[in-house]
Amino acid sequence: SLVLLIVLSPIILIIIVLIKITSKGPVFYISKRMGHKGKVFNFYKFRSMVKNADKLKSDLLSKNEVKGGLIFKIKKDPRVTSVGYFLRKFSLDELPQLFNVFKGDMSLVGPRPFPIEESRKFEYNHMPRWEIRPGMTGLSQVKGRSDLPVRKWVRWDLWYINNWSFGLDVLILWWTVPVVL
Repeated sequence: SLVLLIVLSPIILIIIVLIKITSKGPVFYISKRMGHKGKVFNFYKFRSMVKNADKLKSDLLSKNEVKGGLIFKIKKDPRVTSVGYFLRKFSLDELPQLFNVFKGDMSLVGPRPFPIEESRKFEYNHMPRWEIRPGMTGLSQVKGRSDLPVRKWVRWDLWYINNWSFGLDVLILWWTVPVVL
């Protein structure tokens, strides 16, 4: 992750400047996520939404497009900024998670960490997700990203956990590139 942070530093600096000149608020969005063994950590992303997006979420709950209500997603979320739309399209908003990998809270590959409030909604049979470090990318991201229903998302995460190998991680990293592009 340190090598990637150094190599990607020019892109990271450009993104920081773009966020600062196009919208008010902090450059980074920091949320609490549940990680390995249930440890709570600060999860970093580039801010892709308006400054008070979390406060506006309650007004949008009825528009949640994810069946089952375990997680909250809206494809055309009105809170997303113009720069944020671009960052999300190419997953550039995820680059600050390289700091999470560097700190040891995450790995490059693994199940995506959910916000605390959404993590508490998971059933007992989903708990193996917390037996390994969460990742920046994973099978659910390369098999459908946010278009997957939650049950398939969790199924891919559990399959990954049960079939983990270094080769599988390399393959997932390889598959991530065209999915992001």
